[in-house]
Amino acid sequence: MTFHITALCGSLRQASINRTLLQAAQKVASPHGAAIHLFDGLGHLPIFNPDNEDTDDRNVAAFRDALRRADAVLIASPEYAHGVTGAIKNALDWVVASGEFMQKPVACLNASGRATIAQAALIETIRTMDARIVTDACITIPLNGKNFDVDDILRHPPSRSLLETALRHLTADIPSETQNQAN
Repeated sequence: MTFHITALCGSLRQASINRTLLQAAQKVASPHGAAIHLFDGLGHLPIFNPDNEDTDDRNVAAFRDALRRADAVLIASPEYAHGVTGAIKNALDWVVASGEFMQKPVACLNASGRATIAQAALIETIRTMDARIVTDACITIPLNGKNFDVDDILRHPPSRSLLETALRHLTADIPSETQNQAN
């Protein structure tokens, strides 16, 4: 049984600690019966305009399709000036009305112990979109200032343990009908 989790990084930087955290999650997902697919197209989404909501833009279509296929969503996003990043907010705006987040289990990882305001705002936005926030899977893994790569995160017992806890709670919250389909 394999659950498919779409991962979204709110930072567009290739060297983002949030991207690194999601890549570490990919490496530890298998024992939790999951495969994590990092969606790398947030930077290619056009700026959301409600007048263009029914667009045939291939980047928007790919994003919506990745979410539709997912059993759950995992988000790691930095805080910019006490707010969510423009990239993640724009992406979420593209799927408010189309409903890909509706009743989908979602976990939000925070890679900085200082970034609490944006994390709370991100969770509130997703909850407003009728997603199921998995509270026990929304975990801060304080990596700020550590310059960790994927292997460093996996070799650091506190970070790995927190990441494993988040994945355990997220996969446990995938609806039983999805679990039955995956078997």
